[in-house]
Amino acid sequence: MKRSSVLAMASAVLMTAAASSAMAQGAEEIRIVLPEQPANLEPCGTIITNVGQILSQNVVEPLTVIDPKTGQPQPKLATEWTQVDPVTWRLKLRDGVKFQDGSDFNAEAVVFSINRMTGGKLTCSNIAKFGDAKLTVTAVNDLTVEIKSDKPQPILPTLLSVVMVVSPKTPEDKAVNDPVGTGPFKLSTFSPETVVLDAFDGYWGQKPEFTKATYVWRPESSIRAAMVETGEADLTPSIAIQDASNPETDFAYLNSETTAIRIDTAQPPLDDLRVRKALNLAIDWEGLAQLFGDDVKRASQMVVPGINGHDEKLEAWPYDPEEAKKLLEEAAADGVAVDTEIKLIGRNGIYPNGAEAMEAMMTMWQAVGLNVKLTMLDVADWLRYLQKPFPEERGANLLQMMHDNNKGDAAFTIPIFYRSSGNYSTLADPALDKEIDTALAATGEDRTKSFKAIFDKARKEVVADIPMFHMIGYTRVGARLDWKPDITTNSEIPLANIRLKD
Repeated sequence: MKRSSVLAMASAVLMTAAASSAMAQGAEEIRIVLPEQPANLEPCGTIITNVGQILSQNVVEPLTVIDPKTGQPQPKLATEWTQVDPVTWRLKLRDGVKFQDGSDFNAEAVVFSINRMTGGKLTCSNIAKFGDAKLTVTAVNDLTVEIKSDKPQPILPTLLSVVMVVSPKTPEDKAVNDPVGTGPFKLSTFSPETVVLDAFDGYWGQKPEFTKATYVWRPESSIRAAMVETGEADLTPSIAIQDASNPETDFAYLNSETTAIRIDTAQPPLDDLRVRKALNLAIDWEGLAQLFGDDVKRASQMVVPGINGHDEKLEAWPYDPEEAKKLLEEAAADGVAVDTEIKLIGRNGIYPNGAEAMEAMMTMWQAVGLNVKLTMLDVADWLRYLQKPFPEERGANLLQMMHDNNKGDAAFTIPIFYRSSGNYSTLADPALDKEIDTALAATGEDRTKSFKAIFDKARKEVVADIPMFHMIGYTRVGARLDWKPDITTNSEIPLANIRLKD
């Protein structure tokens, strides 16, 4: 589509939207345009970008937050913590906090929230960060909780940054779309068109400058950029590089996301190591990078530089289509059905130029002789393939992913993807499980070395994924806002941190 046609479409959308809301936003309202509609508003799914950007630190709050500069846990609903022994932590809770439904925040509410997350009665994406850890939570007194794990958890305060505390009145056995938390905003409406948040007068902390926040979604990057340019929206957290054309409003940032393709190693012919290696070797990485800009960084592992366990010496897969063809020929000679149809499952709106990247990769795989067919899904259907239990009828598949780790430690990555019990893992390798458990219990330099060894094995011996790029994000911010993105922006956009310019 020509740029003039896209801009015309954008103008039409903006005129329609302006009919239902004033073009100039009031000083007390902020309007944010996202790339895709959230599948739900379940607080146990805030690690999913389009849920976390709305809920996290706005409607619901965690026990700890991670400082984006140091990677260290900081107080939020928990004010301090002490490790009693290798498997026990004791937390002091913030006093004087209320839920938006009037309930008291206390130790019993924390016990309820953690048990709801770990109890298995609902699908909880956030639990993936804990691997297969078993937690026992006890209220010591009204403002003290004790958390015991079945194995040492040396970074439990960091892990607690994904525990979103909800009202004890929340259903324990089903996902919700009407979350009640302790944050500065409460949910007003959630419809197919918008999410609207209203300020919570009883908030314990710093009051935001806005009394209302409205979220809308548009899949086209050019339309999102145009909405901010014209004032119909105040910011959009994600635009494509070709739309980041105004240095006054558009900001590039290393966003902690690693794009990748997960290989379903349980499904033939993907259960053959040679086929998995061929998938990595068949991609023209230099050509593919042109979709994401000059600053994008080629990935050899599933965490960005700066995360404990990242191995800066681990080399990414090269582009070698001839070697890919050779590996496939060897596999075919041994009876592997390399011509089996492989479903490439993409997600609409996952990142700018994401669909174009999938189309290009499909073509490259077809060029070396693989029978890959692309299917693009909306987030709700895509989630069925991302997390267990996987669809029984899925067949051979490759899944487009974008993994966010801004928590400072590879424990938020390795168990999810490479342990047999991991929420996103297609592996069943007891020996690797043992290595992972040893690494998770380690501290200091031993922890770092163990994580690096696992990433090395994942890249060279296991090949359960196709690491693509450590991503550079591009955000457009309206002229009236004083705010810039950082490494946490793909996970959350705390409205209390956004200021109006004088």
